[in-house]
Amino acid sequence: MANNKKTAIIIGAGIAGLSAAIRMANKGFFVIVFDANDDVGGKLAEKNMNGFRFDCGPSLFTMPQLFEELFTECGKNLSDYLHYQKLETITHYFFEDGIRFDSFSNSEKFAESLVELGLSTSDEIKNYLLKSKANYELTNHVFLEKSLHKLSSYTNSKTLKSLLQLYKLPLVGSVNSFNESKFKHPHLVQYFNRFATYNGSNPYIAPALLSLIPHLEHNIGAYYPTGGMFSIAKALKSLAIDLSVKFVLNSKVSSIKIENEKAVGVVVNDLLHKADYVFSNMDIYHTYKKLLPDIKMPKRVATEEKSSSGIVFFWGINKEFPELGLHNILFSNDYKTEFEKIFVEKTIGDDPTIYINITSKYTKHDAPNGNENWFVMINVPHNNGTQSWNELIADARKSIINKINRVLKTDIEKLIIVEDVLDPILIEANTSSFGGSLYGSASNSKWAAFLRHKNFSSDISNLFFCGGSVHPGGGIPLAMLSGKIAVDCAIQKL
Repeated sequence: MANNKKTAIIIGAGIAGLSAAIRMANKGFFVIVFDANDDVGGKLAEKNMNGFRFDCGPSLFTMPQLFEELFTECGKNLSDYLHYQKLETITHYFFEDGIRFDSFSNSEKFAESLVELGLSTSDEIKNYLLKSKANYELTNHVFLEKSLHKLSSYTNSKTLKSLLQLYKLPLVGSVNSFNESKFKHPHLVQYFNRFATYNGSNPYIAPALLSLIPHLEHNIGAYYPTGGMFSIAKALKSLAIDLSVKFVLNSKVSSIKIENEKAVGVVVNDLLHKADYVFSNMDIYHTYKKLLPDIKMPKRVATEEKSSSGIVFFWGINKEFPELGLHNILFSNDYKTEFEKIFVEKTIGDDPTIYINITSKYTKHDAPNGNENWFVMINVPHNNGTQSWNELIADARKSIINKINRVLKTDIEKLIIVEDVLDPILIEANTSSFGGSLYGSASNSKWAAFLRHKNFSSDISNLFFCGGSVHPGGGIPLAMLSGKIAVDCAIQKL
């Protein structure tokens, strides 16, 4: 206890853990955050090598209003901690047949550019994005902003109004089948299929309702935080410190202490740290397996389908590529086969879609003059213990280099002067995410939202969960909301 305040302990300083810590501190609790790493952020980390700086995790910043709301709630101005700008050009897209187009924040400009290329009609794009917006606004406060496991979430007027309009939602079919019904050109179907990967899912299986995701990028906007994505974690840490949150880094929690079916603290280095409330931002599987070994793990936590993971190459490139921007996609020539490899065969195909993030396009000092910092990522299966990752990484590197050379008409390997790699095994080691899955469970079922673990324990009082492996899911915006929902569940018990 400190100053007679009740104590809340947060296990893990990922975005969800920081969100929960800030909210609990703002509500008058003494908050301690333990993390095994040497800095905050979880997957939202950074790497520095020989004059190159790289963001290591999420690279797309959407829904900044969630940050504005949090800082305002705490009586602070976000602009005192974080600056960001809206991207007019969001992503550059490249296809093997030579077609290239850019996605723009202005939906009319985006539609016009696709019409000029003969890929679409203006009405196709506009109607799709309007429908995406309508579906999001009908569901967000039901599926994203509240617990799905409390009756009170379903009895307010907004939720009841939404439930009465569920017939308007695309509840049948996959993302791919939905997109094929809306667009004639296969490149546009592939483009909109890609948004299912934003939560680590397979667009050929994931429910059509995920077609609401493009709304976040096209209608609300995509943004770039000054200094790169890691500056988001630093801003949240600064706010937390200003609210007197205590951070204890390089400190691994070994267990959650349970007495009389109540969480009473955590054990770190054989010492018990008492708390009135405990929040775990650790992956839910490892929370049960490592921190609650005497508590029976819910069966679906162990058996649910995991999201995709990623292999990332960090390359310092001794050249500047004017045709590339902050976000770049080199699409696979056979998208369906790519996902069959990942989700069915649990391996990597020889023609993966490549994502290249280059923050030096906006933050010049992220790379030496005349150079660029390339974060090169492909989607891969999570580690299930059967893959030979050294071989897969070597093969993937060859496939990536060959594709970049074909599409960009270059010899990229000669330009790589700095290199490192991140794979599912390292992702799990660094962040405790099961098998290195980036988003916890996959959303390849229409019931996925309801099957995610809830933000509180039904068996242990004063124990709460937040992060990408529990409701409402992975990614920065949902992690922010997960921390908020967990805190709301705790406060409701007061």
